[in-house]
Amino acid sequence: MAIASKSIAPPDAVPVRRALLSVSDKSGLVPFAAALAERNIALVSTGGTRRALAEAGLAVTDISEVTGFPEIMDGRVKTLHPKVHGGLLAVRNDPDHRAAMEEHAIEGFDLVVVNLYPFEEVAAGDADPLTVIENIDIGGPAMVRAAAKNHGHVAIVTDPADYGAVLGQLDANDGATGLDLRRRLAAKAFKRTASYDAAIARWMEGALEAEPFDVHDALGGTLAATLRYGETPHPAAALYLPGAAARPGAATATILQGKALSYNNINDTDAAFELVSEFGTERPAVAIIKHANPCGVALGETLLDAYRAAFDCDRTSAFGGIVAVNRTLDEETARAMVDIFTEVVIAPEVSEGARAVFAAKPNLRLLETGGLADPRAAGHMIRPVAGGYLKQDRDAATVEAMDLRVVTARAPEPDEMADLHFAFRVAKHVKSNAIVYARDGATVGIGAGQMSRVDSSRIAARKALDAAEALGLAEPRTKGSVVASDAFFPFADGLVSAIEAGARAVIQPGGSIRDEEVTAAADAAGVAMVFTGVRHFRH
Repeated sequence: MAIASKSIAPPDAVPVRRALLSVSDKSGLVPFAAALAERNIALVSTGGTRRALAEAGLAVTDISEVTGFPEIMDGRVKTLHPKVHGGLLAVRNDPDHRAAMEEHAIEGFDLVVVNLYPFEEVAAGDADPLTVIENIDIGGPAMVRAAAKNHGHVAIVTDPADYGAVLGQLDANDGATGLDLRRRLAAKAFKRTASYDAAIARWMEGALEAEPFDVHDALGGTLAATLRYGETPHPAAALYLPGAAARPGAATATILQGKALSYNNINDTDAAFELVSEFGTERPAVAIIKHANPCGVALGETLLDAYRAAFDCDRTSAFGGIVAVNRTLDEETARAMVDIFTEVVIAPEVSEGARAVFAAKPNLRLLETGGLADPRAAGHMIRPVAGGYLKQDRDAATVEAMDLRVVTARAPEPDEMADLHFAFRVAKHVKSNAIVYARDGATVGIGAGQMSRVDSSRIAARKALDAAEALGLAEPRTKGSVVASDAFFPFADGLVSAIEAGARAVIQPGGSIRDEEVTAAADAAGVAMVFTGVRHFRH
């Protein structure tokens, strides 16, 4: 049953006479507290915050003098007391609350300045679980929530960036805070505690193996960047980062040069880097992405070889694309990249020579991640739907870990099997229905996102014909290639289309009720086919 309100309207202006300060992040604390003291505002504080203020020569009352109770249990218990929370939660114009304050000698707080133990930073490091748990703040969030709930009478500040706005309003409002400011600060405070609790819940899912699909779910993050707009100019957009350790990628990369990243830049760059990370560091690899789909992916003896092979898959679509590499980007490869317009280049590291080359293209965004994204790492994917959101485990399946089964009379040759592995890795990152032709460690035709698998197969073959014409080849490189399908062929027609394009080996999940029909078509053409038993099916 809902708790009834007394319907007592809060005042607009609340004079600030007494402030409670308890912060972990002490940036700007002393100047702010000094400014409050200059305005004759009494300061009450706790632990390290009180010491910092006292050492700065400010008059400050220790919280234990307010509660009449010492700080105990290594500081775990210091503010969880009626003299504190009564002062935070009292509705000052409610006669019953005023009577309780007088009866129990409770003084109100008009301004509360609290930020929390650095749980996110500690959890993102290499601290042991007990240390991480010790950095879960209890008293701080309790004060923040109490003050935010009672924002009709209390201003709650959780971000040092708001110190200036508070002082400005005190000066403009005869030492009082206005209701509009208190409402804004309260909303920000609840977002902070929600994000904080979500970070703890996510850490517990991983470190303590808590249930990830529980009755309640927790999402939260910290603003990393306000973007110019979303996918198109009319929606607003921003980038948020989770509190716990993040995988290397577009969201956390260092921007070495170029314009600010857009919503689409981040989305496409993430797709490129996730794909190229599939290949680890064993061989140089390059992925070129357009609209979150690969238009060329290749391995090579050198990074330059890989880039040229990836570019040759679809030179038209590569224009204005995103390029990701899986190792230090060298000067020679950088020189090849700047021959065409490229939006973003992302690499684990970028050599000084490569940086100098890209400097001649100041609008190109150059990102350095410091490492690759582990394709096997656990995690979750979130997608909004009307009225809710979907949550699933990341697709951490890799073809090397799959139980591959040859289902045709002819088994793939070793070179074919290597290309099948390569093609299926790429298919994982192509929007379904996905068809990927590959040859000699490079894609030669990609069909993405079609409603029919046979259409994807035909589009990929058409792309290969266009590439052959651009390269001056006598025939498309799908001749003698292998082909990967992200999901099973429901009919033989999709496979037949791939065979007509020149594929001599196929990798697909299998699992169709017509698998025998599809296998018979492969056998009739002398094509080798492998079932993975696992589909990717990216949407």
